[in-house]
Amino acid sequence: MKSILTGRVRYIMTFFLLAMCLNSCVHVHSSKRTHVSKHKRLPPGHAKKVTGDKSAKKHAPGHRK
Repeated sequence: MKSILTGRVRYIMTFFLLAMCLNSCVHVHSSKRTHVSKHKRLPPGHAKKVTGDKSAKKHAPGHRK
């Protein structure tokens, strides 16, 4: 009876020791984003090329008339 009890205790201790060792190897990524990228506008020259215009004046935000 005593050897069965010590066998179970040894099994349980080994299981917990193994679980603790495996648990310490887990790397958890945080869900916080430290770098938030903003949507950037195209420069006026690129917008001109995309739309096929001859002048970039229409696409420059400071040059609207």
